[in-house]
This record gives sequence, C-alpha cells and structure tokens, in this order.
Amino acid sequence: MARPRSEDKRVALLEAATESVAARGLGASTAQVAKLAGVAEGTLFRYFATKDELFNELYLHLQHSLCTAMMKNYQASAPLKERARAVWDGRIDWALAHPQANRTMTQLAVSESLTPNTRATAARLFPEIEGISEVCVADSVFAERPNAFADAIFAALADVTIGFATREPKKAKAYKASGFDVLWRALTKA
Repeated sequence: MARPRSEDKRVALLEAATESVAARGLGASTAQVAKLAGVAEGTLFRYFATKDELFNELYLHLQHSLCTAMMKNYQASAPLKERARAVWDGRIDWALAHPQANRTMTQLAVSESLTPNTRATAARLFPEIEGISEVCVADSVFAERPNAFADAIFAALADVTIGFATREPKKAKAYKASGFDVLWRALTKA
C-alpha cells in the first residue's frame, strides 16, 4: 500500500526545485532536487510523475506566491494609478525578496516544458491585474496591440528595474519609483 503524500514534502520538493533550477537552470536533475529536499528520488516521482510535471507545478507554485505579493496592498476601490502602483511594487518587492524564485520563474516562463493549461491557469491567478491591464491598454500606445504585448513590456521593464535594484540595493527604492513612472507614462500617454 502506498504511503499517503504529505503537503509538507510536496512543498519541500518545490522549494528544492526552485533552488536547483535557480542554480543549474532547466537542466537541474531530479536527483539533485530530491537530495536538496532530503528525500529519495523515487519519492519525488510519487509527487510529480515527470520532470515536466514538476516544472509545471513549480511554475504555478511560484506564480501563486508572486500573485499574493502583487495583491498584498491592492485595493480595488483605489484610483487606477494607485492600483497599478501596488501591483508594480508587489512585483518588484517579491523579486528582490525571493531572487532564486524570481530567477527560476523567469527560466520556466520561457520553457517549452510548460503546458498551455499551466499558462492559462497562471493567467487566471491575476484577475484584478487583467482588469488594470485592460483599462490602461484601452487608452494608450498599446491600444492597437494585444494585451500580451503590454504584459511583455511590463515584464521587461520589471526585469530591468529588478536587475538594477539588485546590483545597487541602496538605490532600489529609487529604481522602483523610476520604473513605475516610465510604465505609467507608457500606459497613459502622460
């Protein structure tokens, strides 16, 4: 009879995978992930049938963490600029607080291992953000482009901001503010 699976073990495997992918890229081995989690490799495969399944679950795990951070100070009744700023600040702050998770998520986002279902599930984690995106894009330089284009610009600007804030932590707050100012101007033609 198979032993029941533990949520603590599953989370330990996801955290070990985060560390392993951050350090070794998508070529990180399942043996290394299991070792970091303190379990046998066979145990990993009781939780995740394949490495691709592990990567898909890891991506959703990290996206959920990011979404929680991005929505931490979000208030639906606040003016649009304040809501956008809360989302932006949450994105930058999460990446700075969780550099391994951010590096891993960035690698997974461009991976062919992620299924369309995983990508769709991740997109549904951010319904409030989608609303901000639609409002901003409707009356901006992005009006004639797909929302995905504006999302990619947001991500690229966030990555640049995170990179500079990481290299110069004493100036992180200023980089975060400048990055948002550029984003807001692009989205609102201001």
